[in-house]
Amino acid sequence: MTRRAVITGIGVVSPSGLTTGEHWETITSGRCRIGPITQFDASGYPTTLAGEVPGFDVTGRVDGRLVVQTDRWTWMSFVAAEQALDDASLDLSTMDPYRTSVVMASSSGGNAFGQKELQRLWSDPKRTVGAYQSIAWFYAATVGQLSIRHQAKGPSNVLVSESAGGLDSLSHAARMIDRGVSVVLAGGLEAPLSPYALACQVRSGRLSVGKDPESAYLPYDADASGYVPGEGGAVLVVEELEHALARNAPVIYGEIAGWGATHDGAHTVRGSGGSPRQYERSMRLALERADAAPADVDLLIPDALGVPENDATEASAINEVFGAGGVPLSTQKSLTGRIYQGGAALDVATALLAMDRQVVPASAGTRTPAPGCELAFVPETRQAVVDTAMVSAHGFDGYHSSLVLRRLDRGAMAATGG
Repeated sequence: MTRRAVITGIGVVSPSGLTTGEHWETITSGRCRIGPITQFDASGYPTTLAGEVPGFDVTGRVDGRLVVQTDRWTWMSFVAAEQALDDASLDLSTMDPYRTSVVMASSSGGNAFGQKELQRLWSDPKRTVGAYQSIAWFYAATVGQLSIRHQAKGPSNVLVSESAGGLDSLSHAARMIDRGVSVVLAGGLEAPLSPYALACQVRSGRLSVGKDPESAYLPYDADASGYVPGEGGAVLVVEELEHALARNAPVIYGEIAGWGATHDGAHTVRGSGGSPRQYERSMRLALERADAAPADVDLLIPDALGVPENDATEASAINEVFGAGGVPLSTQKSLTGRIYQGGAALDVATALLAMDRQVVPASAGTRTPAPGCELAFVPETRQAVVDTAMVSAHGFDGYHSSLVLRRLDRGAMAATGG
């Protein structure tokens, strides 16, 4: 890499809040945002809880003509991208459009829009769907709409690797920066809460059927029995370092220092937690590319699926890389639900905020660690040196990704000319 990629803007739309400030307050205070599903009647499903984005309203923020053409999932990306660009004090309309790009991750696209059109198809004698069904539900719709909205005409992509995609989007953005792009909107969002979308998720057998929001999602715990789904995610402004310095970007949250993506290379069967070796390998690749040792990592934010066999796989990989109790670990998914690709992007936002504030949020959800999952959970929110952080994701069907983020000291850079 000859061109360094840094993150200069963060936008959050998630169960934890509609801004980065609200998100940070939620996770540092340990407030659970999981509750009964309200977007439709879920009483007939075994899973009735989710992490919903509270009070989300796109009215006045997106042209009404565009609202009817797109899904809630895309609306959330509009708002998160707007936040991220404002945070970065960056106006893309002033830039060469061919040096700006969009790279996002999504698992399933526009579920609410698709639900509406499916019901129309099967309940209306005409057996038709609206013209926008062909684009609004499509998993690449958000990338397309964001690139149009912000006139980003550089190479743009959508990544689909379950939870791992939220990290893959950042590593891909870094590679695009190295190839000559100046700014990339990256991250991921999900809106997986509709009747047919929930039915698909329940089919996996991995969702929690707990009814108490405080105990339904317990990653690494002896009582872990699955995860609670959630919606939302984060958009991040990834920028070439010299470009950010030249325009005097108000904040540089951190550098994308290294990444690793691996795959089990085997068919996933129910009851299998995946390959600890391949997950471990993704972490080691990320460290190697960052020129960092395991001891350099001040904070690890893991996938924290809450499914016993997957938790055991993740814990085994962590211990192999860092040694038993070798790295402070914090997860907040039991507060928000697991947001698939959006969750990994939100974890990156959390890691960047921890580096910016030099505060580690308490790890939530684990009460009595299951055998083999006795990790170094951060017991309470505290001041701490966080110069290097790793975020890892353990996607379904054998995907593993890890990302190393490094804090930059602008004063030291200026003094050394680096």
